[in-house]
Amino acid sequence: MPEIAARPYAYSFEPATTALVVIDMQRDFVERGGFGEALGNDVSRLAAIVPTVRDLLAWARANALCVIHTREGHRPDLADCPPAKRQRGRPTLRIGDAGPMGRILVDGQPGNDIVPELAPSVGETVIVIETGLCARTDGTPIAISVNRKKIVSRALFK
Repeated sequence: MPEIAARPYAYSFEPATTALVVIDMQRDFVERGGFGEALGNDVSRLAAIVPTVRDLLAWARANALCVIHTREGHRPDLADCPPAKRQRGRPTLRIGDAGPMGRILVDGQPGNDIVPELAPSVGETVIVIETGLCARTDGTPIAISVNRKKIVSRALFK
């Protein structure tokens, strides 16, 4: 059984029933010109984690762990984006607005893609999900996928 050095104690797990869940590592959040920068975030701090996640993905793949990627994305008509979410704050760009990488957080737009260094491999699950649903354990796309694969341990990484 693999063991990972962690704090406050080492973490051991059964690979056959463990999934690595990589959450929202998409261009709109991590790269300059995306939604993260429009919100005023210093995206260079977010981009700095990409090499670590890349290495973790390589380890998970080499050890045959189930890998699940999520990304936040909305329909082009924004029917699935609550008005309050679209209007919150004072960003220079809002969800659905045209930005340097296409419409912000809209499915099918370049900015909505997962960063190339962390691109899903063939056979890995990618779930387009509404913000906040990853933490829920029932009825969500991620919960359904995890249950279908009989995953009992999840390593969430965002």
